[in-house]
Amino acid sequence: MESITKNRQSPEVLRAMIERAYGPDRSPEGEGWVSELGHGWFNVAYRVRLRDGYEAVLKIAPPSGVEVMTYEQGAMGIELAALDLIGKHTDVPVPRVDFADRSRELCDADWFFMPFVDAGNLAVVGPELPAHELAEYKEQLGATNRQINSIRGTAFGPLAGPGDASWRRVFTDIVEDVLADGERRRVDLGWEYDTVREVLAEHAGSLDEVSEPRLVEWDLWDGNVLVRDGKITCVIDHERAFFGDPLIEHGFAGTQMAAFGDSTHFMRGYGHPPLTGTETVRRRLYCLHLMLIMVIETVYRGHTDTAQYEWAREQLTEVMGLLGRTRR
Repeated sequence: MESITKNRQSPEVLRAMIERAYGPDRSPEGEGWVSELGHGWFNVAYRVRLRDGYEAVLKIAPPSGVEVMTYEQGAMGIELAALDLIGKHTDVPVPRVDFADRSRELCDADWFFMPFVDAGNLAVVGPELPAHELAEYKEQLGATNRQINSIRGTAFGPLAGPGDASWRRVFTDIVEDVLADGERRRVDLGWEYDTVREVLAEHAGSLDEVSEPRLVEWDLWDGNVLVRDGKITCVIDHERAFFGDPLIEHGFAGTQMAAFGDSTHFMRGYGHPPLTGTETVRRRLYCLHLMLIMVIETVYRGHTDTAQYEWAREQLTEVMGLLGRTRR
């Protein structure tokens, strides 16, 4: 996916990064030692082969001069913190960090190296799989996501703080940041911004049921899952993690919106019963938040293809209907 947030670097800079991370004696030789990985939507990622044959992935944060949405600021630091938490407290397969550099001496952004994982991306291979194999992966994903959510925080909000004891306050602030981002760039939602705020306020009481902060990935969709030989081999892209309500995880979106697929196998693997009435309202608010982002981010990422924008606006109207607002 093309985006102005992708901070591509010259071969000379990439080589300097490799030498800083692994040493000059492992610097690549010859041709064909670097290729860009194309599945990401935000950061640029390169597959590199070192002189001794070791293969790594280099991930570089967006350029300092490119405006990103509020919740994406400092995303690479969030990812490094999330990887540390998941690695220490679960057996979920996540990348090892070989080297991280936040000095901004070699380029204008944070970057880090991790081992290359030779596996298929579930978003790519999933549609080609027999239904029973895809269902098995979805069940594994549910179980994996539950492990991540088992990590408890001391407060709701960013991994590095400051936190808040109220999930209602944290989530409403999260949505307000997204709305403010959209207003700043004059993004047309197809709805008045204050109407969206009214809908959130009308249903915010459902958020008070959430009392225990848990680590949530939020962006754990198929494109961030690597699979091989019937097993999930790695979960990648942890840059949007925070302490919140596990029901905000992507795997539950399909319980309310058909566009996100059937959540049955994910929920079975997770061990989650059918949603209660209050949980259903909360999940619809989380769908509202997701669709707002998917509309607004198209402007921040400089998309020239309007397909995502148009699709997301349609889905936003659907979820507004689920929350009781229809066009007159």
